[in-house]
Formats: sequence, C-alpha cells, structure tokens
Amino acid sequence: MPAHATLFEDIDSMEPDRFAAHLADDVYFRFGNADPVHGRDAVRDVWAGFCETVDGVSHEIVEQFESGDAVIAESNVTYTKKDGDQVTVPVVTIYRGSGEKISDYRVFIDLAPLFG
Repeated sequence: MPAHATLFEDIDSMEPDRFAAHLADDVYFRFGNADPVHGRDAVRDVWAGFCETVDGVSHEIVEQFESGDAVIAESNVTYTKKDGDQVTVPVVTIYRGSGEKISDYRVFIDLAPLFG
C-alpha cells in the first residue's frame, strides 16, 4: 500500500471525518493499549472523543517506510493539552491495506506523559 500523503495532516486537523476518509468500512484500529475498534464509523467516533480531550495534535514524521502492503511511520507527536501545555511523545504507526483505503491501523504509543 502506498503511503497516504495527507494522512497525518488530516489527523492533525482534529476533524474526525478527514481521518475517517482514509479508512476502509471494516477497518481494524488499535491505539496504544486500548481495546481494538472495528469499523470506520466506530474509529471516527473514538478519534472524535479523543480530540475532545486535547486542544491540538501535531505529527513530525521522523522516517517512513513501505514494506509490502504496510506503511510504518516513526514520528514525534506533540499534543496541546487543555491548559495550553504541550507534551511530545514518540510514536510508531503501522497501517495496511490492499486498496486505496486503510484496513488495519495500529498506533504504538505511551500516553502516560499526556495524562500523567
């Protein structure tokens, strides 16, 4: 699967429909150690709920690789908290798909610094 050129820009917009537009109807989504979520609408709703807990998200891509049907992105993500403070954490995202849409999306992150 080729990398989705605007994926992280669309995530950073904090407009859940922009992120969801990249996803297949039956997408599998796993964010950190949270339970998996199935389906584009469910993932959209989870992302919308998360966006309500922060004032901003910004991805800085460190490196991105493609291997078969997978794209692996290493990034530093800066979250702007409701009190204006910012927290940056390292993140690895792996996403896969056999067509234009992402069918498997996994985020490896430790959010403890954000909510700790």
